[in-house]
Amino acid sequence: MKLIYTNENRFLVSNAKNLVENSGIAVTLKNEYAAGGMGDLSPLDTWLELWVVDDSDYEKAVQVIESSLSSVDSEEWNCNNCNEKNDASFEFCWSCQTEHS
Repeated sequence: MKLIYTNENRFLVSNAKNLVENSGIAVTLKNEYAAGGMGDLSPLDTWLELWVVDDSDYEKAVQVIESSLSSVDSEEWNCNNCNEKNDASFEFCWSCQTEHS
């Protein structure tokens, strides 16, 4: 097993887990309950960790996570239908619900 992602934000690790699993890669979480040891452990040692089960899937899993993180930095877009400005994370226009092309 190899570590592919860790973060202090449990939501981000869980999201990464879902993305990798949806790509057909088996993963497991470690430190799910380590936060209870906070104070006796370093805060970094309590972060939730995402590990790939099969080492041969490591590169693909890292690529899935990196492509997801890079798409977050996309630019805003203007709707072709109503010309309304939309956040990069929107797949549909917030104003008229036209799909982003």
